Amino acid sequence: MKLSILQNVVTVICISAFLSINAQETNAPKFGKGLFNLVGQDSTWTMKVGLRFQTLATSQWDVSNGLTNPESSMLIRRSRLKFDGFAFSPKLKYKVELGLSNRDQSGASYYTHEAPRYILDAVLKWNFSGNFVLWFGQTKLPGNRERVISSANLQQVDRSLLNSRFTIDRDIGMQLRHKFNLSDNFVVKEIFSIAQGEGRNITRGNLGGHQYTTRVELFPFGEFAGKGDYKGSDLKFEQKPKLSLGIAYDFNNNASKTRSNQGSYMYINGTSEGSSADFYQTNISTLYLDAMYKHKGFSFMAEYANRDADDPYAKNSDGTLTGDEVQVGNGLNLQSGYMLSKTVEVSGRYTNISLDKTITGKGAENQYTLGLSKYIAGHSLKVQTDLSYTDIGFKTDQLLFRLQVDIHF
Repeated sequence: MKLSILQNVVTVICISAFLSINAQETNAPKFGKGLFNLVGQDSTWTMKVGLRFQTLATSQWDVSNGLTNPESSMLIRRSRLKFDGFAFSPKLKYKVELGLSNRDQSGASYYTHEAPRYILDAVLKWNFSGNFVLWFGQTKLPGNRERVISSANLQQVDRSLLNSRFTIDRDIGMQLRHKFNLSDNFVVKEIFSIAQGEGRNITRGNLGGHQYTTRVELFPFGEFAGKGDYKGSDLKFEQKPKLSLGIAYDFNNNASKTRSNQGSYMYINGTSEGSSADFYQTNISTLYLDAMYKHKGFSFMAEYANRDADDPYAKNSDGTLTGDEVQVGNGLNLQSGYMLSKTVEVSGRYTNISLDKTITGKGAENQYTLGLSKYIAGHSLKVQTDLSYTDIGFKTDQLLFRLQVDIHF
């Protein structure tokens, strides 16, 4: 019998309590830095335990003919347990993140043995030489910047439409990371990844080939304070301009999903999910260009994405079309914010999604978002709200209001 979410939470708490009793030292850190820290008796391991959740309320209307068809909802958008530290040596770090909300666990299928997808991250990070670090396990791929920014550290309520259409999210495999200095201030970071190419928590084999991702980041004015290149808003109030420029390229060999390792499987020959399913496969490539700039409370982030495929039309063995297509096209996201004080920020975002019209039969989507954030304790405790107008092009335009409370121990 599958354990309920509550049973899993109780199990984790019991294990953590047992560890704390047998550990040499249990430290209660300041708010936002974890629930507690554990250090082994011989100091050969550490563990920081963290918990966070987001409570989200939304209201949505069609706006082409006034405010019509209202919809509203409230939910726990995310609820996470996180464990990180080092094992055996400070050069061998680890991270485990578990998703407990229904949204965190969604997407279970035959290929995940119908089980809830509890595991978000489970990765080892081995600093084997100098500035070289080898990652092994399941974690986010080095694709678009906005996706790698934690959902706990976002500038607005949630990520943009560009991310939802073009991200490559998490997968299981290996990543080699390295950084070096071109000068005293100019820093370069490189990442190369080989992954399974099917997305997270896949347990039934690997369809097609593997997924290869490479990313290079340039820091002409040095690194950001507090890893701010992967955090929304300039909460550190950078006293000197800081800029990060990134380029990433992803190639998924013989991919079977409509959005590289994301989206839905492309079944052929009348088959569907199961052991006898047949799949359409094609090479899918995605290019990302992005930038992050911060200075004295002002922040600006830009992202561009382009997805292409050798043949985006899924075909049966006899050459007939199945009706599934790879979602090829472009996305642009421009986002900026300004801290009115140390705790209040106003932000704006423009997103354009232009999928290939000959494939989708749909026009471009344009979304305009105005956001307001109150940082009670930085990103660890905040209230965020935003209002978005979406010009969808192929159906009724929409107005979306969101209010979210985020707490992060």
